[in-house]
Amino acid sequence: MLSAGLLSLLGPLLVWLVKKDDPFARRAAAGAFNFNLLFWALFLLSWLLIITVVGIIVAVPLMLVLFVVSAWCHIKGAVRASNNQTYDYPFQLRVLS
Repeated sequence: MLSAGLLSLLGPLLVWLVKKDDPFARRAAAGAFNFNLLFWALFLLSWLLIITVVGIIVAVPLMLVLFVVSAWCHIKGAVRASNNQTYDYPFQLRVLS
């Protein structure tokens, strides 16, 4: 089953695979994939913490912070891309380069 969470990984991965000849697109797609991979893993950790009763205290604020930071970074990246500027995501789990 495909969820919206996995689409945030699939989109940049497809762009990275298809646009290998364009260094700008390749770098942007790799950064977006790496950023989304880290945040996907942190959201997964949050959901695992919610399963435990004690973890709810940590998981709910963590999910809120992750959502706000993720939205802010994506909006900032979109604005920079619309102005033909590069954007390096601040938090990345470097898998693609």
